[in-house]
Formats: sequence, structure tokens, C-alpha cells
Amino acid sequence: MVDLRVILPVVAAGLMMGSQPIWANMWSDNGPVFESDRREREEREAAERAANRKTYEPTVYPKYMEGGERPDFKPAVPPIVYLDRTEEPGSIIVDTQARKLYFVLPGKKAYAYPISVGRDGFTWTGTERISRIAEWPSWTPPAEMRERVPGLPVTVSGGMKNPQGARALYLGSSIYRIHGTNNDRTVGRANSSGCFRLTNEHVVHLASIAKVGAKVHVMQSYAGGVSENAPLSSIFGFLGSEPAAKPAKPEKKKPVAQKKKPATPAAATVQVGRPSTAAAVAAPSTETPATAAASAAAEAAAAAKEARAAAAEAVAAARAAASPGAAKTVSAQ
Repeated sequence: MVDLRVILPVVAAGLMMGSQPIWANMWSDNGPVFESDRREREEREAAERAANRKTYEPTVYPKYMEGGERPDFKPAVPPIVYLDRTEEPGSIIVDTQARKLYFVLPGKKAYAYPISVGRDGFTWTGTERISRIAEWPSWTPPAEMRERVPGLPVTVSGGMKNPQGARALYLGSSIYRIHGTNNDRTVGRANSSGCFRLTNEHVVHLASIAKVGAKVHVMQSYAGGVSENAPLSSIFGFLGSEPAAKPAKPEKKKPVAQKKKPATPAAATVQVGRPSTAAAVAAPSTETPATAAASAAAEAAAAAKEARAAAAEAVAAARAAASPGAAKTVSAQ
């Protein structure tokens, strides 16, 4: 049987170790630590840092600064995510809260780029269109920025010393851009003056597929729904969110009216009163069986009559040949 005197101290020690961070915030070597005291200390330290910054000498840059080297950044393809609702392919959605930029693809898909967004006081929302796409753009700090940060150059040519990086997508006629960076560590944070920064590899990829005139929707939070996993309907082919295309209806052919050919005239008769064999075959028969039998009997009787007449003529000729006077008469003719 387990001795409770052994188990209980072990359990108590485990609980104390698991709650060490809590006790550390509530107790110190000198006594208890109150939440109000901790906040007061943090505020005092922040005020000291702000006072120290005022004593720093501002960095003074050349008035017209060269951007420096321009590496050949290869485009990096970001991950694809799945949208719950249909968006316009080719458009861009900027979710400042999630710090993501979505380039919409067909089929409810999108490329998802991590970005840096405006810090407090420099965020904005709205819709713009891409007005220009530039490679290694120059940078001219706005007048209000030069007032906030004395010593900035008037302009910086394109290059790795330029904070806009390898590419820039200009948003309408505003001062805001979607651009690269000369410091990858800033991506994913809220530390810009209202622009949206990507890594140079990502901005090169985005600039290669985005088009001038495309819409850019900047919003605090995209409410359309985004998932990193494909919906089941796209995997198994059921419950599809998009209706299937209707099969094309077969084209009905109109009946073509055929012209009737004129009847071929009957062939000319060979003998008067008796049609030729060809005409008899071509013309459809209108005789009944009784009429046909009567016609056949009449033709047979006529043939027999002609045969009897021919036989009589033959007998008469034979008799005439046998008579001597008949022979003289014939030869004298």
C-alpha cells in the first residue's frame, strides 16, 4: 500500500513548481508585489526611455542618397489559403489585424503573404486601385515624415538602402505603397507609417502576378473567412459551393423543305394504241385483278386468231404450189 506520507510532499512540491511564475509576480525577497506597483514601475521606465531619446542626435543622411546594391531576388511563392466566399480573382485584400495580404485566385483560393502594417495612429481602411508597379523604386519621404524624423534625405534611389526594397505597388494617388523592405525583421509587425511591407522575395512574386488597375481592399479585419485547409467539397466532390455547369442543350435543326421534282413524262409509244414496255413499267398500275385477267385473255385470243390466219395462209400457198397453172401465174408476175 502506498504511504501517503511519501506521496503528499511530492504532490505539493509539483504544485509549487508549476505555479512558480504566479508566485514570482506576487512575491519577491522583500515582500509581496502588487499589480499597481508593477504598472507604476513600467510607466516610469517608459518615461525614462522617452526622455533619453530626446537627447539623441538625429541621424543625418545625405540630401540625395544612393540606394546601393540591387540583388537579384528570386520570387518566393507563399502558401495558398481557402476563402469561404467568392472574391474577385486578381484583387488584393489586406487584413491589418491578421497582418496578412491575400491575392485572390480563382476557385475561392488566395496567396497569403505575411506583411507589416501601420503602427498605432498610422492605420487606415478603404479601397484603392494599383496605379503603378515599379522595380527598385526610388523613395521620396513625404513632408510630414521629414518633419517627424529630421535628417531624412530628400530622395533615395532604388537599392537595398532604400526602405521600399525590390518592388513597389503604388495605391492610387495616395502616399501608400505595397513594397519590399531593407529589413526582413520588420515584416509581421505593426511598425510602418501606413504602407504594407513584404519580404523582397514575396514582393517580387506579387509584382509578377498583380495587374495595374486591380482593386486593393484594406480592412481592419477580413470577415469572409479564411482556412489553411481545403474544404471537403473540393476534396471529395460533394456539397460543392459552386454550381456545376449545365450541359449544353442539343441544337435543334429546322426541317428543310424539299422541292418536288416535276413528274417525268411518259415515254413515246412504239406502236399506235399500245404503250411501250418502259412506259408500262414506269407508270403505276391502276388495273384490278379481274381487269388484268380479262386483258390477258383478250391478248391470248388475238394471238390465237393471228396464228390461225397464218396457218390458213400457209395451206393456201401449199395448194397453189401444187397446181401447174398457179406456178405459171406466179412466175409471170
